[in-house]
Amino acid sequence: MLGGETKEAVKERRLDELSPREIVEELDKYVVGQAAAKRAVAIALRNRIRRQKLAPELARDVLPKNILMIGSTGVGKTEIARRLARLADSPLIKIEASKFTEVGYVGRDVESMVRELTDVAVDMTKQKAFEDVRVRAEENVEEMILDALLPSSGYSEEPDFEADPSIDYIDSKPNLGRTREKLRQQLRDGKLEDRVIEIETQDRSGGMIDFVGGQGMDDMGVNIKDMFGNIFPAKTVRRRLKISEARNYLLREEQENLVDMEQITREAIHRTESAGIIFLDEIDKIAGGSGSGGNPDVSREGVQRDLLPIVEGTTVNTRYGMVSTEHILFIAAGAFHVAKPSDLIPELQGRFPIRVELESLTLEDFKRILIQPKNSLIKQYQALLKTEGIELEFRDDAIATLAEMTEEINRNTEDIGARRLHTLLEKVLEDISFQGSELEEKQQVIDGAYIKERLEGLVEDQDLRRYIL
Repeated sequence: MLGGETKEAVKERRLDELSPREIVEELDKYVVGQAAAKRAVAIALRNRIRRQKLAPELARDVLPKNILMIGSTGVGKTEIARRLARLADSPLIKIEASKFTEVGYVGRDVESMVRELTDVAVDMTKQKAFEDVRVRAEENVEEMILDALLPSSGYSEEPDFEADPSIDYIDSKPNLGRTREKLRQQLRDGKLEDRVIEIETQDRSGGMIDFVGGQGMDDMGVNIKDMFGNIFPAKTVRRRLKISEARNYLLREEQENLVDMEQITREAIHRTESAGIIFLDEIDKIAGGSGSGGNPDVSREGVQRDLLPIVEGTTVNTRYGMVSTEHILFIAAGAFHVAKPSDLIPELQGRFPIRVELESLTLEDFKRILIQPKNSLIKQYQALLKTEGIELEFRDDAIATLAEMTEEINRNTEDIGARRLHTLLEKVLEDISFQGSELEEKQQVIDGAYIKERLEGLVEDQDLRRYIL
């Protein structure tokens, strides 16, 4: 490692060099088990990186291999996709297929998911651009605040700030250059944070009109400034604020002035097209026809046919421009308890060539979920209660007991996977969380006996369990 480089910087630099095995190792830090699903998404991510290194004419023809995850709720389908997107720094949206309706019905149309993905990409790109210009923006804001404190022209003998004995005065008038530098030092030292100044900021309210209704127009907005350009000048508002508050207003405005929104939009569209991930959950809910129960064929097959061109590759009109979906990675997921993947229309089945079946969680998996992930459930509760001075300690027998009860309840009632742990752990720690800082004993030890005392009645009473757990 070169001098001065941090591990994080090295890791960031090597992100596009991660092998599928290393991608799986990163996912292992957050998701327990499900090796087959992790391998599938790792290969899909690595193939994206490989495609970027191909000649443009060949890269156009290398399409992503979409993935269909089959598994019951709470086994890690969504978490794998979410962590993958974060690892690759890719725009991601999670959306339920059951929200969509066929063209002609009242409801969301399938193209809205691409618009949402583009919105996410624009926000990500804009935040990155803001960080790139932050230092320069902070310098400009400092000068603006100093101008408000000490105007360079029209200066009267009585400044609008309290005279400081450390400031030199010449002929009863301050030496502006020297005074400005002393004010700058006081500002950097945080001594002027409560001083009230008057600033001008742009009024950003009322700039967007949302269209309601109309096929293909849902989720689309029109910015009045974009429509009419500079016909209407930007409205400014004068505010009297403390410097600590004014700095945030001015910084945001200065960052927006320094970045090129057209360049951000172009980059965001490219990012959407080449790195976007759409996680399509509950796809089993639109599989099958009238025999699947519920509303008889309320456009289930129609929704599948509307999804087909999006997944195949089409161009969608968004508020930022046209977006091609050819190289967006689609990860579909469903429990498929009633319907089967073969109930999907053949054309859509063919667009998800990689099938992975996620396994139900075992007793050992539940134990690992409680303690192994980087931000595991127990670590979260320990951190939350530590803010009020409470040290929470879980003994090994407590972990084992909690995992055993989770497995038993999942086996005897509806299997909701790891989500059951959230319910049980919340019930176990209810009293401690409620009392919080009022607890006299700040060292709280949770053992197997404590877990049984809190949960045994619920586990034994099936009627009560049905409502509480």
